[in-house]
Amino acid sequence: MPTHLEKSLFIDALELADPAKRKAFLDQACAGNPPLRSRLDRLLNAQTPADTFFSLPLTPGSDDDGFHPRPDLNSRIGRYELKERLGEGGCGVVYLAEQQEPVRRPVALKIIRLGMDTENVIARFEAERQSLALMDHPNIARVLDAGATESGRPYFVMEVVQGVKITDYCDQNRLDIAQRLDLFIRVCHAIQHAHQKGVIHLDIKPSNILITRHDGLPVPKLIDFGIAKATGGHLADHTTDTAFAGTPAYMSPEQAATDGADVDTRGDIYSLGVLLCELLTGHAPFDAPPPPVETDIEDLRRIIRERRANTPSALLASLSPEEQERISTQRRTPARRLLTMLRDDLDCIVLKALENDRRDRYETANALAMDVRRCLDHEPVAAHFPGRLYRLRKLVRRNRGIFVAGTLVALALVTGLGTSTWLFLGERDARREQARLREQAEIREEISRAAVLISHGEIREADTLLADLAPAQIPSSLESAQVMRTLGGWHALAGRWDLAAARFAALAPAIIRADPSDTEYVSRNLLPVATALCEFGDRTAYDRFRRMALEHFAQTTKPVVAEHVIKACLLLPTDPHTLRSLVPLANLAAHSLESKDPNIAGSAFMAAWRTFALSLFAYRQGNDVEALKWARQCLDSPDDTPARRASAHIIHALACHRLHQDDEARTALAQGRELIDHRFRQALRTDSDAKNDGFWFDWINARILLREAALLIASEAPQKN
Repeated sequence: MPTHLEKSLFIDALELADPAKRKAFLDQACAGNPPLRSRLDRLLNAQTPADTFFSLPLTPGSDDDGFHPRPDLNSRIGRYELKERLGEGGCGVVYLAEQQEPVRRPVALKIIRLGMDTENVIARFEAERQSLALMDHPNIARVLDAGATESGRPYFVMEVVQGVKITDYCDQNRLDIAQRLDLFIRVCHAIQHAHQKGVIHLDIKPSNILITRHDGLPVPKLIDFGIAKATGGHLADHTTDTAFAGTPAYMSPEQAATDGADVDTRGDIYSLGVLLCELLTGHAPFDAPPPPVETDIEDLRRIIRERRANTPSALLASLSPEEQERISTQRRTPARRLLTMLRDDLDCIVLKALENDRRDRYETANALAMDVRRCLDHEPVAAHFPGRLYRLRKLVRRNRGIFVAGTLVALALVTGLGTSTWLFLGERDARREQARLREQAEIREEISRAAVLISHGEIREADTLLADLAPAQIPSSLESAQVMRTLGGWHALAGRWDLAAARFAALAPAIIRADPSDTEYVSRNLLPVATALCEFGDRTAYDRFRRMALEHFAQTTKPVVAEHVIKACLLLPTDPHTLRSLVPLANLAAHSLESKDPNIAGSAFMAAWRTFALSLFAYRQGNDVEALKWARQCLDSPDDTPARRASAHIIHALACHRLHQDDEARTALAQGRELIDHRFRQALRTDSDAKNDGFWFDWINARILLREAALLIASEAPQKN
């Protein structure tokens, strides 16, 4: 039977399609162990003929999964037509495919290798699919569909991620240190998202982080959750198959432990530390990768547990002058300058992430990202010992011009009272600045601690921790926005609208300042803000929120963003200026429904919500005929989401009432009321239950519109639950 070590090396070798790279890997991995090299060569040679099944197209007609090879291309699996082989791993093959229905679009299809469909491998494959399905983050590859062939061999379908691994992209494009750190911060945010969804990746390495380009800008995408571990109980248990799964060079000491079970999110922090060192210096922080000198896996475990990391600056200084020049050229920084940049803060950050005792590492991926951001902004980093001299150095670095000018003035007035006064004022300002920085650092730490509590399901404790923070004190970061949304939703589902409104009031500016991009992810986060402010009854705060949302998204070219802004801004009647500002967004949403491009028109679900937004906009404009047309089109949609249907009935009723179609208005109002009353006889569900029912804020929005309609049509408003 192959040992765990043979399996690990076999899978890593299979991932190297280039024969030269595969040979170099095996030469190094099997140095001093010819029997191991011989066995691996036989396994790899035997694997090649088996792969020919997927090298040819598949068509119905054979005994294996209903397919057999045929000479022409373009085979199909389900509704997906295979176009090109993209890559392969230890147990799966990934294809570029084209979805044929209900829309045509390129996708990536991953299916278990022929002959690898054992119980353990299928469990590992299923766990990867489930892990990816939990994610909803712009820097993590999304799962679009899943299924199995007739004989039960599973596959799943992802968005196409055609990119270059992060280290190669940085070197090929000669990114400087700041640009590399910016990409690394976004990778940390993606890892934090996975952790908050209860998933630990366990195999973070450059080949699992691909850089694609969107609108000309680099976008990191995290892939391959093949050995991910769940912190809860919602993924398949396949520990015995993955007890030593992963890449030794990036593996934390606890992941290399005998049973592999005692691993938490800080194992990924260790791997991120290795990646960060590689981005900075082009080399891993260890003297050499752990050599598998024997087939006994215990030697490899021991080496990983006992190894100590070098600092990036020491690592760079130990290289030959030629290698230093090559690395500095790739980073567009002179070698001496690069060495200076790595010393101090970046050395401390890497070493803290790579502590062998995980209790000494960063608690969260966002805490690591925040320290990197502080380093870029010349602020004190948490990894560095916070001495007075260090803080003063940072203050001078951030305000170099001010300190130079101050020094000259002090020298000019050194003999007079003005010198003493200036020094006193400068000291006072410096102390105030230090106090402000300390307060901001403490608040950021509290936000990170709250994120950790939330990831462990301790939402009440997280809310208590942040209870005394005013909305204006919340820092602008994606981590802050995610924490505020979770806490706001928690209060909203319990009906504590004053507290929910306070949390959501902090969410809106936090996410807009942290992520100024015009994205669906940002605009979707604004919907519960509007709901909470309206339900709590803070009309002044809601009007401020509307102005902020319009300023941020007035120039959007994305129909789904336009739809979100219209719905968020028109829950309550508004002034003519706001309505005029929304006209371009309404036109954008309407034109998208006429497009024949499925990427613009969207799914039936998206189109139905867009027609509702247009009916709401037309009603607020006073165009009741147009409002009635869009409301009826929304109700005729094949996608039946109860929350949206209830809201469409209400707009239908309001438009009919103003058109003096009283019987139809009362009927539509009754239909909307029946759906809403039925829904609120149950407890509201969380966002994760919204697939067929609607988000909790969709139902609250329907109830807000119902109160408005009941006052106009039936002269009675429903009671709040």
